[in-house]
Amino acid sequence: MNNEVTIHDSADLICFSHLRWGFVWQRPQHLMSRFAKQRRVFFIEEPEYVGTAEPHLNTQVCPKSGVNVITPQLPEAMRGSDVSAVLKALVEDLMDREYIRKYVAWFYTPMALDFADKFTPDVTVYDCMDELSMFRGAPPQLCANEQKLFKKSDLVFTGGASLFESKRNHHPHVYAFPSGVDVAHFAQARSIRGSMHEHKEIPRPRLGYAGVIDERMNLELIRDIAAKRPNWQIVMLGPVVKIDPSTLPQASNLHWLGMKNYSSLPEYFAGWDVGLLPFALNEATRFISPTKTPEYLAAGLPVVSTPIKDVVKPYGELGLARIASTADEFIVACEQSMAYGMSLKWRRRLDAFLETLSWDDTWGSMNRLINEALAAKTEKPSVMVAG
Repeated sequence: MNNEVTIHDSADLICFSHLRWGFVWQRPQHLMSRFAKQRRVFFIEEPEYVGTAEPHLNTQVCPKSGVNVITPQLPEAMRGSDVSAVLKALVEDLMDREYIRKYVAWFYTPMALDFADKFTPDVTVYDCMDELSMFRGAPPQLCANEQKLFKKSDLVFTGGASLFESKRNHHPHVYAFPSGVDVAHFAQARSIRGSMHEHKEIPRPRLGYAGVIDERMNLELIRDIAAKRPNWQIVMLGPVVKIDPSTLPQASNLHWLGMKNYSSLPEYFAGWDVGLLPFALNEATRFISPTKTPEYLAAGLPVVSTPIKDVVKPYGELGLARIASTADEFIVACEQSMAYGMSLKWRRRLDAFLETLSWDDTWGSMNRLINEALAAKTEKPSVMVAG
Protein backbone atom coordinates (compact mmCIF):
# COMPACT_ATOMS: atom_id res chain seq x y z
CA MET A 1 0.00 0.00 0.00
CA ASN A 2 1.18 3.49 -0.81
CA ASN A 3 1.34 5.49 2.42
CA GLU A 4 3.25 8.47 1.05
CA VAL A 5 2.77 11.84 2.68
CA THR A 6 0.32 14.09 0.86
CA ILE A 7 -0.24 17.82 1.04
CA HIS A 8 -3.00 17.28 3.61
CA ASP A 9 -0.71 15.65 6.15
CA SER A 10 0.16 19.08 7.52
CA ALA A 11 -3.07 18.95 9.53
CA ASP A 12 -2.48 18.29 13.23
CA LEU A 13 -4.43 15.58 15.06
CA ILE A 14 -6.10 15.99 18.44
CA CYS A 15 -7.14 12.69 19.97
CA PHE A 16 -9.65 12.57 22.84
CA SER A 17 -9.26 9.27 24.71
CA HIS A 18 -10.80 7.49 27.68
CA LEU A 19 -7.68 5.28 27.84
CA ARG A 20 -4.41 6.60 29.19
CA TRP A 21 -1.34 6.60 26.99
CA GLY A 22 0.68 4.75 29.64
CA PHE A 23 -1.93 1.99 29.96
CA VAL A 24 -1.85 -1.25 27.95
CA TRP A 25 -0.30 -0.63 24.51
CA GLN A 26 -3.20 -1.20 22.15
CA ARG A 27 -5.18 0.33 19.29
CA PRO A 28 -4.84 4.04 20.22
CA GLN A 29 -1.09 3.78 20.76
CA HIS A 30 -0.51 1.78 17.57
CA LEU A 31 -2.43 4.26 15.43
CA MET A 32 -1.39 7.54 17.04
CA SER A 33 2.29 6.51 16.92
CA ARG A 34 1.98 6.06 13.18
CA PHE A 35 0.10 9.32 12.67
CA ALA A 36 2.83 11.12 14.64
CA LYS A 37 5.33 10.26 11.90
CA GLN A 38 3.49 12.60 9.55
CA ARG A 39 1.68 15.17 11.66
CA ARG A 40 1.69 16.58 15.17
CA VAL A 41 -0.45 14.44 17.47
CA PHE A 42 -1.92 15.71 20.74
CA PHE A 43 -3.32 12.85 22.82
CA ILE A 44 -5.71 14.32 25.41
CA GLU A 45 -6.50 12.01 28.31
CA GLU A 46 -9.27 12.24 30.87
CA PRO A 47 -8.42 14.55 33.79
CA GLU A 48 -6.58 13.58 36.94
CA TYR A 49 -7.78 15.08 40.22
CA VAL A 50 -4.78 15.92 42.37
CA GLY A 51 -4.06 18.37 45.17
CA THR A 52 -5.28 21.95 45.21
CA ALA A 53 -3.31 23.57 42.37
CA GLU A 54 -5.06 25.61 39.72
CA PRO A 55 -6.30 23.63 36.69
CA HIS A 56 -3.53 23.10 34.16
CA LEU A 57 -2.31 20.68 31.52
CA ASN A 58 0.53 18.27 32.14
CA THR A 59 2.32 17.74 28.81
CA GLN A 60 4.83 15.00 28.08
CA VAL A 61 6.28 13.87 24.78
CA CYS A 62 6.34 10.11 24.37
CA PRO A 63 10.01 9.34 23.58
CA LYS A 64 9.05 6.24 21.60
CA SER A 65 6.58 7.92 19.23
CA GLY A 66 6.77 11.70 19.53
CA VAL A 67 3.10 11.86 20.53
CA ASN A 68 2.28 14.81 22.82
CA VAL A 69 0.47 13.28 25.80
CA ILE A 70 -1.78 15.86 27.47
CA THR A 71 -3.26 15.16 30.90
CA PRO A 72 -5.57 17.79 32.46
CA GLN A 73 -4.70 18.28 36.14
CA LEU A 74 -7.67 19.46 38.19
CA PRO A 75 -7.88 20.13 41.93
CA GLU A 76 -9.48 17.41 44.03
CA ALA A 77 -12.28 19.80 44.98
CA MET A 78 -13.58 19.69 41.37
CA ARG A 79 -14.16 15.93 41.43
CA GLY A 80 -17.79 15.15 40.74
CA SER A 81 -18.62 18.61 39.42
CA ASP A 82 -19.20 19.76 35.84
CA VAL A 83 -15.71 20.53 34.59
CA SER A 84 -16.65 20.97 30.91
CA ALA A 85 -15.99 24.72 30.82
CA VAL A 86 -12.61 24.29 32.53
CA LEU A 87 -11.51 21.54 30.13
CA LYS A 88 -12.70 23.54 27.14
CA ALA A 89 -10.66 26.56 28.25
CA LEU A 90 -7.56 24.43 28.88
CA VAL A 91 -7.72 22.80 25.44
CA GLU A 92 -8.39 26.14 23.74
CA ASP A 93 -5.31 27.53 25.47
CA LEU A 94 -3.31 24.54 24.22
CA MET A 95 -4.50 25.16 20.68
CA ASP A 96 -3.49 28.81 20.87
CA ARG A 97 -0.14 28.06 22.45
CA GLU A 98 0.74 25.33 19.93
CA TYR A 99 -0.79 27.27 17.02
CA ILE A 100 -3.16 24.45 16.13
CA ARG A 101 -5.28 25.79 13.30
CA LYS A 102 -5.86 23.05 10.75
CA TYR A 103 -6.57 19.81 12.57
CA VAL A 104 -8.32 16.46 12.71
CA ALA A 105 -10.35 15.72 15.84
CA TRP A 106 -10.23 12.01 16.69
CA PHE A 107 -12.61 10.69 19.35
CA TYR A 108 -12.30 7.43 21.27
CA THR A 109 -14.91 8.54 23.78
CA PRO A 110 -18.16 10.39 23.03
CA MET A 111 -17.95 11.87 26.53
CA ALA A 112 -15.29 14.30 25.32
CA LEU A 113 -18.09 16.13 23.50
CA ASP A 114 -19.07 17.58 26.87
CA PHE A 115 -16.24 20.07 26.39
CA ALA A 116 -15.21 19.63 22.73
CA ASP A 117 -18.59 19.99 21.06
CA LYS A 118 -17.99 23.60 19.94
CA PHE A 119 -14.53 23.01 18.48
CA THR A 120 -14.30 23.36 14.70
CA PRO A 121 -11.90 20.73 13.32
CA ASP A 122 -11.42 20.31 9.59
CA VAL A 123 -12.32 16.62 9.87
CA THR A 124 -13.87 14.68 12.75
CA VAL A 125 -13.23 10.94 13.24
CA TYR A 126 -14.96 8.62 15.68
CA ASP A 127 -12.88 5.47 16.19
CA CYS A 128 -15.34 3.22 17.99
CA MET A 129 -13.05 0.52 19.36
CA ASP A 130 -15.50 -0.77 21.99
CA GLU A 131 -19.18 -0.54 22.91
CA LEU A 132 -18.41 1.64 25.93
CA SER A 133 -22.06 1.96 26.96
CA MET A 134 -22.00 -1.71 27.99
CA PHE A 135 -18.91 -1.40 30.19
CA ARG A 136 -19.16 -1.27 33.97
CA GLY A 137 -19.51 2.30 35.25
CA ALA A 138 -20.48 3.78 31.87
CA PRO A 139 -21.90 7.33 32.20
CA PRO A 140 -25.69 7.40 31.66
CA GLN A 141 -25.37 10.13 28.99
CA LEU A 142 -22.86 8.17 26.89
CA CYS A 143 -25.43 6.92 24.35
CA ALA A 144 -26.85 10.41 23.82
CA ASN A 145 -23.34 11.79 23.37
CA GLU A 146 -22.58 9.07 20.84
CA GLN A 147 -25.58 10.10 18.76
CA LYS A 148 -24.24 13.68 18.77
CA LEU A 149 -20.83 12.39 17.75
CA PHE A 150 -22.32 10.48 14.82
CA LYS A 151 -23.85 13.73 13.56
CA LYS A 152 -20.59 15.62 14.03
CA SER A 153 -18.27 13.00 12.50
CA ASP A 154 -17.08 12.84 8.92
CA LEU A 155 -15.77 9.27 9.35
CA VAL A 156 -16.60 6.43 11.73
CA PHE A 157 -14.19 3.52 12.22
CA THR A 158 -15.06 0.40 14.20
CA GLY A 159 -12.75 -1.97 16.04
CA GLY A 160 -14.31 -5.13 14.62
CA ALA A 161 -16.92 -6.68 12.37
CA SER A 162 -19.63 -7.00 15.02
CA LEU A 163 -19.28 -3.34 15.98
CA PHE A 164 -19.48 -2.43 12.30
CA GLU A 165 -22.79 -4.27 12.00
CA SER A 166 -24.02 -2.46 15.10
CA LYS A 167 -23.00 1.02 13.92
CA ARG A 168 -23.29 0.87 10.13
CA ASN A 169 -26.81 2.32 10.01
CA HIS A 170 -25.94 5.26 12.27
CA HIS A 171 -23.68 7.06 9.80
CA PRO A 172 -23.16 7.11 6.01
CA HIS A 173 -19.40 6.57 6.25
CA VAL A 174 -18.67 3.66 8.62
CA TYR A 175 -15.61 1.48 8.01
CA ALA A 176 -14.61 -1.73 9.78
CA PHE A 177 -10.98 -1.85 10.93
CA PRO A 178 -10.50 -4.96 13.11
CA SER A 179 -7.59 -5.35 15.48
CA GLY A 180 -4.24 -5.26 13.71
CA VAL A 181 -0.97 -6.84 14.73
CA ASP A 182 2.71 -5.96 14.63
CA VAL A 183 3.72 -9.30 13.16
CA ALA A 184 7.48 -8.68 13.27
CA HIS A 185 7.32 -7.75 16.97
CA PHE A 186 5.43 -10.84 18.12
CA ALA A 187 7.10 -13.23 15.66
CA GLN A 188 10.25 -12.77 17.74
CA ALA A 189 8.69 -15.25 20.17
CA ARG A 190 9.11 -18.05 17.64
CA SER A 191 12.89 -17.90 17.85
CA ILE A 192 13.44 -16.89 21.48
CA ARG A 193 15.18 -19.53 23.53
CA GLY A 194 15.40 -19.57 27.29
CA SER A 195 12.75 -18.19 29.61
CA MET A 196 11.66 -15.05 31.40
CA HIS A 197 12.90 -14.86 34.98
CA GLU A 198 9.29 -15.06 36.22
CA HIS A 199 8.90 -18.38 34.42
CA LYS A 200 11.88 -19.98 36.14
CA GLU A 201 9.77 -21.30 39.01
CA ILE A 202 6.74 -22.05 36.85
CA PRO A 203 6.93 -25.50 35.21
CA ARG A 204 5.33 -26.38 31.88
CA PRO A 205 2.87 -26.66 30.40
CA ARG A 206 2.15 -22.93 30.68
CA LEU A 207 -1.11 -21.51 29.37
CA GLY A 208 -1.28 -17.72 29.33
CA TYR A 209 -3.45 -14.66 28.94
CA ALA A 210 -2.23 -11.10 28.37
CA GLY A 211 -4.51 -8.08 28.54
CA VAL A 212 -6.75 -6.07 30.81
CA ILE A 213 -8.33 -8.11 33.61
CA ASP A 214 -11.77 -6.66 34.28
CA GLU A 215 -15.49 -7.52 34.16
CA ARG A 216 -14.95 -9.16 30.78
CA MET A 217 -12.95 -12.04 32.30
CA ASN A 218 -14.67 -15.35 33.07
CA LEU A 219 -13.03 -15.86 36.45
CA GLU A 220 -15.06 -18.97 37.19
CA LEU A 221 -13.79 -20.57 33.98
CA ILE A 222 -10.19 -19.79 34.93
CA ARG A 223 -10.75 -21.19 38.44
CA ASP A 224 -12.28 -24.41 37.08
CA ILE A 225 -9.54 -25.06 34.54
CA ALA A 226 -6.88 -24.56 37.21
CA ALA A 227 -8.71 -26.93 39.58
CA LYS A 228 -9.29 -29.66 36.99
CA ARG A 229 -5.74 -29.57 35.64
CA PRO A 230 -3.51 -28.82 38.65
CA ASN A 231 -0.41 -29.75 36.64
CA TRP A 232 -1.14 -26.97 34.15
CA GLN A 233 0.26 -23.54 35.00
CA ILE A 234 -1.99 -20.62 34.09
CA VAL A 235 -0.13 -17.31 33.70
CA MET A 236 -2.21 -14.11 33.73
CA LEU A 237 -0.58 -10.85 32.60
CA GLY A 238 -2.24 -7.46 32.81
CA PRO A 239 -3.65 -4.78 35.09
CA VAL A 240 -6.70 -5.50 37.23
CA VAL A 241 -9.27 -2.73 36.76
CA LYS A 242 -12.92 -2.15 37.71
CA ILE A 243 -13.07 -5.38 39.70
CA ASP A 244 -11.94 -6.18 43.24
CA PRO A 245 -8.54 -7.95 43.10
CA SER A 246 -9.70 -10.09 46.03
CA THR A 247 -12.21 -11.77 43.68
CA LEU A 248 -9.42 -13.24 41.52
CA PRO A 249 -9.27 -17.03 41.98
CA GLN A 250 -6.20 -18.22 43.82
CA ALA A 251 -4.38 -21.54 43.40
CA SER A 252 -0.82 -22.79 43.35
CA ASN A 253 -1.00 -23.12 39.56
CA LEU A 254 -2.54 -19.69 38.98
CA HIS A 255 -0.03 -16.87 38.52
CA TRP A 256 -1.22 -13.24 38.45
CA LEU A 257 1.91 -11.39 37.29
CA GLY A 258 0.51 -7.91 36.70
CA MET A 259 0.99 -5.48 33.83
CA LYS A 260 3.98 -5.95 31.52
CA ASN A 261 5.61 -3.71 28.94
CA TYR A 262 4.49 -4.27 25.37
CA SER A 263 8.14 -4.73 24.39
CA SER A 264 8.54 -7.73 26.70
CA LEU A 265 5.41 -9.65 25.62
CA PRO A 266 7.18 -11.79 22.98
CA GLU A 267 9.54 -13.08 25.68
CA TYR A 268 6.59 -14.14 27.81
CA PHE A 269 4.71 -15.68 24.88
CA ALA A 270 7.83 -17.67 23.95
CA GLY A 271 7.49 -19.52 27.26
CA TRP A 272 3.82 -20.46 26.83
CA ASP A 273 2.22 -23.48 25.20
CA VAL A 274 -1.27 -22.03 24.58
CA GLY A 275 -2.68 -18.49 24.36
CA LEU A 276 -5.96 -18.15 26.25
CA LEU A 277 -8.91 -15.84 25.65
CA PRO A 278 -11.10 -16.72 28.67
CA PHE A 279 -13.71 -14.02 28.18
CA ALA A 280 -17.14 -14.08 29.78
CA LEU A 281 -20.13 -13.87 27.46
CA ASN A 282 -21.83 -10.71 28.69
CA GLU A 283 -22.84 -7.25 27.51
CA ALA A 284 -19.27 -5.95 27.90
CA THR A 285 -17.90 -8.60 25.51
CA ARG A 286 -20.72 -8.58 22.99
CA PHE A 287 -18.78 -6.47 20.47
CA ILE A 288 -15.13 -6.92 21.46
CA SER A 289 -12.45 -7.82 18.94
CA PRO A 290 -9.50 -8.98 21.09
CA THR A 291 -6.14 -7.69 19.90
CA LYS A 292 -4.47 -10.67 21.53
CA THR A 293 -5.92 -13.12 18.99
CA PRO A 294 -3.56 -12.15 16.13
CA GLU A 295 -0.74 -11.34 18.58
CA TYR A 296 -0.78 -14.86 20.06
CA LEU A 297 -0.86 -16.33 16.57
CA ALA A 298 2.00 -14.16 15.31
CA ALA A 299 4.01 -15.41 18.30
CA GLY A 300 3.40 -19.00 17.20
CA LEU A 301 0.91 -19.82 19.96
CA PRO A 302 -2.21 -21.90 19.38
CA VAL A 303 -5.30 -20.01 20.59
CA VAL A 304 -8.25 -21.24 22.63
CA SER A 305 -11.11 -18.80 23.14
CA THR A 306 -14.64 -18.63 24.42
CA PRO A 307 -17.14 -18.02 21.57
CA ILE A 308 -16.54 -14.29 21.18
CA LYS A 309 -18.20 -13.34 17.89
CA ASP A 310 -15.16 -11.62 16.38
CA VAL A 311 -12.93 -14.58 17.32
CA VAL A 312 -15.32 -17.24 16.00
CA LYS A 313 -15.38 -15.35 12.71
CA PRO A 314 -12.83 -15.33 11.16
CA TYR A 315 -10.35 -17.21 13.41
CA GLY A 316 -12.51 -20.14 14.44
CA GLU A 317 -14.05 -20.58 11.01
CA LEU A 318 -10.61 -20.56 9.39
CA GLY A 319 -9.25 -23.12 11.83
CA LEU A 320 -6.82 -20.59 13.33
CA ALA A 321 -8.32 -20.76 16.83
CA ARG A 322 -10.19 -23.37 18.84
CA ILE A 323 -13.49 -22.30 20.39
CA ALA A 324 -14.73 -23.64 23.73
CA SER A 325 -17.45 -22.59 26.17
CA THR A 326 -17.07 -24.70 29.32
CA ALA A 327 -14.03 -25.62 31.40
CA ASP A 328 -14.19 -29.20 30.08
CA GLU A 329 -14.33 -27.99 26.48
CA PHE A 330 -11.45 -25.61 27.17
CA ILE A 331 -9.36 -28.44 28.59
CA VAL A 332 -9.98 -30.65 25.54
CA ALA A 333 -9.16 -27.78 23.17
CA CYS A 334 -5.94 -26.98 25.05
CA GLU A 335 -4.94 -30.64 25.08
CA GLN A 336 -5.48 -30.81 21.32
CA SER A 337 -3.49 -27.61 20.82
CA MET A 338 -0.53 -28.94 22.79
CA ALA A 339 -0.70 -32.40 21.19
CA TYR A 340 -0.85 -31.30 17.57
CA GLY A 341 1.19 -28.10 17.70
CA MET A 342 1.59 -25.96 14.57
CA SER A 343 2.31 -27.79 11.33
CA LEU A 344 4.34 -26.05 8.63
CA LYS A 345 1.28 -26.01 6.36
CA TRP A 346 -0.87 -24.50 9.12
CA ARG A 347 1.78 -21.87 9.90
CA ARG A 348 2.05 -20.82 6.26
CA ARG A 349 -1.72 -20.40 6.05
CA LEU A 350 -1.68 -18.45 9.31
CA ASP A 351 1.12 -16.14 8.20
CA ALA A 352 -0.66 -15.41 4.91
CA PHE A 353 -3.72 -14.37 6.92
CA LEU A 354 -1.73 -12.24 9.37
CA GLU A 355 -0.26 -10.28 6.47
CA THR A 356 -3.75 -8.81 5.95
CA LEU A 357 -3.85 -7.47 9.53
CA SER A 358 -0.83 -5.16 9.59
CA TRP A 359 -1.23 -2.02 11.73
CA ASP A 360 0.69 -0.20 8.99
CA ASP A 361 -1.98 -1.15 6.46
CA THR A 362 -4.79 -0.29 8.87
CA TRP A 363 -3.25 3.09 9.55
CA GLY A 364 -2.59 3.62 5.84
CA SER A 365 -6.23 3.00 4.93
CA MET A 366 -7.43 5.33 7.69
CA ASN A 367 -4.95 8.00 6.65
CA ARG A 368 -6.14 7.83 3.06
CA LEU A 369 -9.77 8.30 4.11
CA ILE A 370 -8.81 11.26 6.30
CA ASN A 371 -6.83 12.88 3.51
CA GLU A 372 -9.74 12.41 1.12
CA ALA A 373 -12.06 14.04 3.67
CA LEU A 374 -9.61 16.92 4.14
CA ALA A 375 -9.37 17.38 0.39
CA ALA A 376 -13.16 17.42 0.04
CA LYS A 377 -13.42 20.07 2.77
CA THR A 378 -10.84 22.33 1.13
CA GLU A 379 -12.00 22.02 -2.49
CA LYS A 380 -13.40 25.29 -3.73
CA PRO A 381 -16.81 25.07 -5.40
CA SER A 382 -16.82 25.93 -9.09
CA VAL A 383 -18.19 29.34 -10.03
CA MET A 384 -20.32 29.80 -13.11
CA VAL A 385 -19.71 33.04 -14.99
CA ALA A 386 -22.49 34.44 -17.09
CA GLY A 387 -21.62 34.75 -20.79
